[in-house]
Amino acid sequence: QVQLIESGGGLVQAGGSLRLSCAASGRTFSYYAMSWFRQAPGKERAFVAAIGWNDITYYADSVKGRFTISRDNAKNTVYLQMNSLKVEDTAVYYCAQPERVGRIGTGLDDYHHWGQGTQVTVSS
Repeated sequence: QVQLIESGGGLVQAGGSLRLSCAASGRTFSYYAMSWFRQAPGKERAFVAAIGWNDITYYADSVKGRFTISRDNAKNTVYLQMNSLKVEDTAVYYCAQPERVGRIGTGLDDYHHWGQGTQVTVSS
């Protein structure tokens, strides 16, 4: 059974940084893409970043140049380094993993397994 556990959220001032982690278990981590989504109050869950099994990365336009996704296959963990945070980055951040090897995308339907989320709050 796949389990994804996020950590690293918190309260930070605008312009600050946070690093989120997502620890995965249940199957061979290195075979699968991983992604981060976020959901702000009253809004739909939205794509933030993804990293393939081959380390190719994808980013939403709103976070390009500020966020970096990376993975450590030895630790079964994916990270999201968030710099130059803005108030509008405030959201619950979720990591996700697709059901099938090789699948990667920016849509909710591309992912089958989800973590419980971690709150990121950016104050002005």
